[in-house]
Amino acid sequence: MKHIIFTYLFFTLITFKGLAQDYELNYDESKVPEYTLPLILETQEGEQVTTVRDWRNTRRPEIMGLYEELVYGQIPSHFDAIEFDLINENPSAIEGTATLKEVDITIKRNGNSVTIRMNLFIPNAVEGAAPAFLLINHRPAENIDPTRAVQTDFWPVERVIPKGYAMASFHVGDVADDDKETWHHDIVDKLYPEQLNRPDGMKALGGWGWGAMRLMDYFERDSDINEDQVVLIGHSRGGKSALWTAANDERFAIVVSNESGCGGAALYKREFSETIKLLNDVRPHWFCDNLEQYNDREADLPVDQHMLIASIAPRPVYVGSAEEDLGADPKGEFLALKHGSEVYEKIYHLPVNVPEDMPAVNQPIIESYTGYHIRSGEHDLDLYDWDQYIKFADYHFGRN
Repeated sequence: MKHIIFTYLFFTLITFKGLAQDYELNYDESKVPEYTLPLILETQEGEQVTTVRDWRNTRRPEIMGLYEELVYGQIPSHFDAIEFDLINENPSAIEGTATLKEVDITIKRNGNSVTIRMNLFIPNAVEGAAPAFLLINHRPAENIDPTRAVQTDFWPVERVIPKGYAMASFHVGDVADDDKETWHHDIVDKLYPEQLNRPDGMKALGGWGWGAMRLMDYFERDSDINEDQVVLIGHSRGGKSALWTAANDERFAIVVSNESGCGGAALYKREFSETIKLLNDVRPHWFCDNLEQYNDREADLPVDQHMLIASIAPRPVYVGSAEEDLGADPKGEFLALKHGSEVYEKIYHLPVNVPEDMPAVNQPIIESYTGYHIRSGEHDLDLYDWDQYIKFADYHFGRN
């Protein structure tokens, strides 16, 4: 377990140092440029948005359209058929506390197919349908090992099952490799080839979201899962995808973005650490091609990430940061959440307890429709993070 985590963090550290040399990344708050965030509650025609109807029918569609066209690209929803095959079931997993289901989800379109393997643990102690966490896993498949021979804090099934939540995950490689050369070899080449050469075509982050949606299709058919209480969670690049996915698919009851940084929960316009140009140059398979026109032009991008967070309202959102994870810009993540909370407060009149300034380290904000913490430590998804996300879900699902 420790070897897997150490290897991943070591590789990330080496890669990031290389990027710092090539791109002169800014970690100095005094060098953050002055910026103006796009107004969430003003339409493109300059009209003020004051009601749920105006938000749902006018402003939110405008924002989602801009993100689809300029940032993440499309997430196609059409296919010919979907099939669910139970490959393995163990009703006495984890010393009898859980039922393991390994399910192959096969999606067909135009004579081609793609199969996603889902690993799902369901708590045996829960009467009726259980709420669930769904993790977008971009790390090695061992991190979601269904045999539990390998256990990591990244997907701590043994810690979450006793809390009464099912734990589900899939590996992003089943839908879109996290690789700039091979990312399109699965769902794009096989199911949606028309997306490949579109400037707003689906890339990997959208592909991972498409995969998460197919797992939600399964949850709607499994009586052991409460499909109305599914928490979508992603870390780092997975957190970028989780926010975009939840904005597109309102079946997810809660979304958690853990240390997702630029293109995730952090504000682009701060130009702190990662920038649009860096992401497009190093990870060209994450975002749609149209985003390249904003390389070194963050100020001109007509959206910023507070607007994506706002687009998830009224469903709860939690953003997690880490004190030593400057690469993900914790302050930028907090500010996006704070400004995105405007829709929760002014349009939906929901309780938001996000303070004016960042909270102290290890002082989580749980009882709020927009939750946040910054913990001690580095870039990772660890047990402290999971404990806060469980508390947040408990609060909103009335399980306290």
